Amino acid sequence: QVQVAGSGGGSVQAGGSLRLSCVISGFRYRSYCIAWFRQAPGKEREGVAAVFTGGTWSFLTDSVKGRFTVSLDNSKNTVYLQMNDLYPDDAAMYYCAALIGGACLPLTPAQYNYWGRGTQVTVSS
Repeated sequence: QVQVAGSGGGSVQAGGSLRLSCVISGFRYRSYCIAWFRQAPGKEREGVAAVFTGGTWSFLTDSVKGRFTVSLDNSKNTVYLQMNDLYPDDAAMYYCAALIGGACLPLTPAQYNYWGRGTQVTVSS
């Protein structure tokens, strides 16, 4: 049974850091896309970062470049989203998702077929 589990959210002040983790289990495939999305109240869900487990490719959306990094630990089936210098605008529910059998981009929710529960990130100014 496929499971996607995201964790690591919390509450920080602006300028602070958090690290989110996404653990994937139950996949029979070695190569697939794992992504992080976020959704703030009243806004659409947007893609933040993605990696491909079959290589070294990764992606960050422009608004987080220079502040966030995404990394993959294949030995642990885990993707990390390190978030530094957090802004109040980064506050949202963050979701981890996986895609099998398609291109990792475009980074849109409709592309991804396995989802974890969200983890809340709160940033106070």
